[in-house]
Amino acid sequence: MVPKFLQKLKIQLHLQLQKSQLIQLVYKRKMIETMMITYTNQRKNRSEIGMTKKNGVRERTRGRILDENGNPLPREERKPKKKIACLIGYCGTGYHGMQLNPPHKTIEGDLFDAFVKSGAISRDNSNDLKKSSFQRAARTDKGVHASGNVISLKMIIEDPEVLSKINSHLPDQIRVWGMERVNKTFDCRKMCSSRIYEYLLPTYSLLPPKPTSPLGKQVTEAKIQFPGVARDDKEGQEWWDSVYTNLRENSISDEQIEIALNGLINNQEDTKIETETSKLIKRIKKLDNEFRRSYRISQERLQLLRDAMQQYIGHHNFHNYTLGKHFKDPSSNRYMKSITVSDPFVIEGTEWCSIKIHGQSFMLHQIRKMIAMATLVVRCGCPLDRISQAFGPDKINIPKAPALGLLLEQPVYEGYNSKLESFGYNPIEFTKYEKEMQDFKMKYIYDKIYKEESQENVFYGFFAFIDGFNGDHQIFSFLTAKGIEKLTKDELKEFEIPNEKKESNIEE
Repeated sequence: MVPKFLQKLKIQLHLQLQKSQLIQLVYKRKMIETMMITYTNQRKNRSEIGMTKKNGVRERTRGRILDENGNPLPREERKPKKKIACLIGYCGTGYHGMQLNPPHKTIEGDLFDAFVKSGAISRDNSNDLKKSSFQRAARTDKGVHASGNVISLKMIIEDPEVLSKINSHLPDQIRVWGMERVNKTFDCRKMCSSRIYEYLLPTYSLLPPKPTSPLGKQVTEAKIQFPGVARDDKEGQEWWDSVYTNLRENSISDEQIEIALNGLINNQEDTKIETETSKLIKRIKKLDNEFRRSYRISQERLQLLRDAMQQYIGHHNFHNYTLGKHFKDPSSNRYMKSITVSDPFVIEGTEWCSIKIHGQSFMLHQIRKMIAMATLVVRCGCPLDRISQAFGPDKINIPKAPALGLLLEQPVYEGYNSKLESFGYNPIEFTKYEKEMQDFKMKYIYDKIYKEESQENVFYGFFAFIDGFNGDHQIFSFLTAKGIEKLTKDELKEFEIPNEKKESNIEE
């Protein structure tokens, strides 16, 4: 005979099971009802948004261009579209970057508008880039320039005058150099085998730090401590001697120079109330800046920069030349194909040189850090192979050179061009547009870089900050005869350069 407590337990379990099943049924029913309501509402919305009544006939309007009254415009005659690679150039001043970003003014926004106005893109496809399979080879950010870039999309190219019509609807600071037919699967970003960037550098950036500055003192002290490691810089020493002579000729004594230097270190120039020290600092900086712009680089010093830049050629681990990468991260490895440094040229009293870097791919801030490292190694007199030592596992804090001098020269398709030719298409090359591109760069890109540097002393401010950095001496010890030393976590934090324009970056 079954005990009573077991019989009672059996009844309780049966009731609980029934209750549980009932709850599940109720929950399922509510879920089904909710899904049915949602589906009904979606059908209703689709009907309201995607259809309209005209003369009693329901007409599909989803994706259609509407007039000011909300009525769909009549469809245009469909014309055949071809996949095209457009070779373009632009000055980024006044634009919120390359990529379409409503409601901001962008390069792509003006390009797409010109395509529609010229008839290269139909009115029905004018409200969505995706309809034209739009792609860009490289994205540039606010205020950044490109003498050569590539976009790929489907276009109507029946009109033989379509290129001139497109350019007629563009502002002068945006140009379409040419258009080439490509196969349907062409993607201008993925098919790009390498990119060439250009960096414009004032040659006075290669002058050594002021001997009495914190960095100048570190260089001198390390040279005494580790003799035979650093280079002797007779040219740099003679230049600084001539600076002090020039200041004395302008009635500024050695004592006043020392007072001004102490004021700079203590940031007395930045005080809102103008003092005698702040006035003196401004006067000395003005004379120093004028004298600096009259500097003309020697062939020996220019060759040092060329030799320094050649250290980057080949396959290396650039983990120290970007942000957030570790030595063991495979993505830190990059391949530089070639680097050239031009002969110096003078623009409005300041001497410049052009550095062109051709690499397979680049990481965030990599080019700016490469330029900064090479420049600092030359100006501080440490061995040039300090650059290649930075490819090793030890972490160092390399500052970013100013973004002002950086521009995209052109993407390169040497790997994919042979495939295009096999399809019967022309290769994607900028060589036939070199003269037009050079004239464009001189008028719309170089002049703006020169003007901004002249007005704002961007490079002077950058190197003055590095030379006068009064933090832990270990941070820049890699630029002295001491060599690369192990840094703490705090010393490896990226430091901000005062007054640097954060928006002026480029997708590298």
